[in-house]
Amino acid sequence: MSKVVGLRNDDVLVATETSDDAGVYRLSDEVALVQTLDFITPPVDDPVVFGKIAAANSLSDVYAMGGVPKTAMNIVCFPEGDLDIGILGDIMEGGAVVLAEAGVVLLGGHSVRDDEPKYGLSVTGVVHPNKIWRNVGAQPGDAVVLTKALGTGLLFNANRRVPLETAEYDALVASTMRLNADAAQVAKRFTVRACTDVTGFGLTGHLCEMAQGVRFEIWWDQLPVLPGVRAAQQRGFSTGSNRKNRAMAGDKVRFDPEMTSYDEELTLDPQTSGGLLLAVPEGEVVDLVLQLRQAGDQAATWIGRVVEVENPAMGGVDYVRRG
Repeated sequence: MSKVVGLRNDDVLVATETSDDAGVYRLSDEVALVQTLDFITPPVDDPVVFGKIAAANSLSDVYAMGGVPKTAMNIVCFPEGDLDIGILGDIMEGGAVVLAEAGVVLLGGHSVRDDEPKYGLSVTGVVHPNKIWRNVGAQPGDAVVLTKALGTGLLFNANRRVPLETAEYDALVASTMRLNADAAQVAKRFTVRACTDVTGFGLTGHLCEMAQGVRFEIWWDQLPVLPGVRAAQQRGFSTGSNRKNRAMAGDKVRFDPEMTSYDEELTLDPQTSGGLLLAVPEGEVVDLVLQLRQAGDQAATWIGRVVEVENPAMGGVDYVRRG
């Protein structure tokens, strides 16, 4: 995508330059469009649950930009003749349930034949041009908040091999089906300096994208973790993306020598429908976390702070134990 540069004009407010979560185009002084799309392969066998997770995952990028999703189009890949067509109906039913919960109108969609099922949405939302959240803009002294627990990639992989305990599975699907709508609504009461959602690049990768001219000091011993993650790690489960995420971060990330390999791998775990990652003034963080939890995001946690660097090119992530 970095080599693809389309037409630009003064109304293009956000495009590909900073790897933001969505594009933003100004329609007027009061309204800008937020546009994004995403689709995934099935992380679970239940087609309705798959549809719900995929829809929540697709809508998340609009919330991460400070926007409100309004319309969506289905994106469907499905094998012809190999699976009961009723399964596709169940997938889209799950998506429709989440769209209704979000107040988003489904306008149509497009399908293609493919050997592996895939489902997601193209989503259009709105935001005030002066109230866009970017993934850059964090300032030294800001606090860093994560709204959902980590470990979805690892747990989905583990569950394919050895079924999770019922409580572990229920917590996993509840987290990934949960919209980031409430978290975004709460965050709008505060001063959001930067925001993204944690998805395929893992916590470390998305922090590196945010670390423009600053460093993020993250308290690895405070990170919220889904139940069952440590047990799955001890059984040897991981994901194919962890190594790629580590390579992508490269020398931008420094891990505390006290961290175990399990601790490091958790920060590299690719998330599906992960939480919002917010930078806010430290004086607001306690109230923000309290209100996030009251709104239903029980895993919301203050996980670190933003620190100054002498050389803007030295932006990155430092994992430390909270002092």
